[in-house]
Amino acid sequence: MANDSALGAPLSQALAPYGELGAILLSLADASKTLVARMARGALGGPLDAPVGMNSDGDIQKALDILADEAFCAALAQANVRALASEEREAPTPLNPEGKFLVAIDPVDGSSNIEVNVTVGTIVSVLDAPAGGDGGSGDFLQPGHRQRAAGLLIYGPHTSFAFSLGAGVHVATLDPERGEFIVTREHLHIPDGRAEFAINASNARHWPEAVRAYVDDCLMGETGPRAKNFNMRWVAAVAVDAYRVLLRGGIYLYPDDARTGHAQGRLRLIYEVNPIAFLIEQAGGMAIDGINRILDIKPTALHQRAPLIFGSTDKVERIRDYFVAGHRSAARAPLFAKRGLWRG
Repeated sequence: MANDSALGAPLSQALAPYGELGAILLSLADASKTLVARMARGALGGPLDAPVGMNSDGDIQKALDILADEAFCAALAQANVRALASEEREAPTPLNPEGKFLVAIDPVDGSSNIEVNVTVGTIVSVLDAPAGGDGGSGDFLQPGHRQRAAGLLIYGPHTSFAFSLGAGVHVATLDPERGEFIVTREHLHIPDGRAEFAINASNARHWPEAVRAYVDDCLMGETGPRAKNFNMRWVAAVAVDAYRVLLRGGIYLYPDDARTGHAQGRLRLIYEVNPIAFLIEQAGGMAIDGINRILDIKPTALHQRAPLIFGSTDKVERIRDYFVAGHRSAARAPLFAKRGLWRG
């Protein structure tokens, strides 16, 4: 796919040259069809939004979370995967002791949206299984730049699969009539200049000063230091926000904040933050924790959290400058003044 166009081809055909690695992504795409069918029935398919317990981090699990977790686990058991790490499981699940790969997954990102018929997604990361490893938690503690593949399955008005095997980001769309994914976009490149940002504004009082200053300057619009009007977008599902940024540009921010338990952010590094950062960089964007590149972070725990800021390079570089410059608002700092160096 890196050299020859696969546009319009079935996903199975496009992934065939990637062998066992491609087969893993295809297994995930095929397993998603079960979820698509269940979600399409809404309340007729049962209470998918019903709480059924809590995961190891204390988050409420919905029926859809468990359904998806079991579907993806069953699919990967037939692939060359040594172990699966899931948001819904405290420890990795061993699959094939001879498997060459590890898969980390958030089976349903944004499951609270399902009650009100808002888009949700799946986030997946694929790593090499270390030689001699047993598929335990320690095998997954690899920096994100060592990922072999990553993907986002987006369940909205149509089902999309944005994926990368290290040679750009491509998108396949589920054709409900044919029952298969067809490649519909190739080599995405995140555009600069889009005046959109995504953040949960209800947490503004807890944000780091650099984030507060950045958002304040966006909200000042064309009369402020950015000299343009911005729109805010927030879906409450990072997979969906990431997909929008891949296609349209802009910036997404989920920083650390002052609340108890949020000092390292809320998103999970291994199966949310890293795969999104991988996709964003493959599409020409940037992903940082405020200052540092996400993909260089060395994980220390399976369910470790991390701050995440990603998007168009121009916007991510700008907020990194806010952090480096001492957390000052552009409206108050000469360096970022309307007629100054950082007007763009």
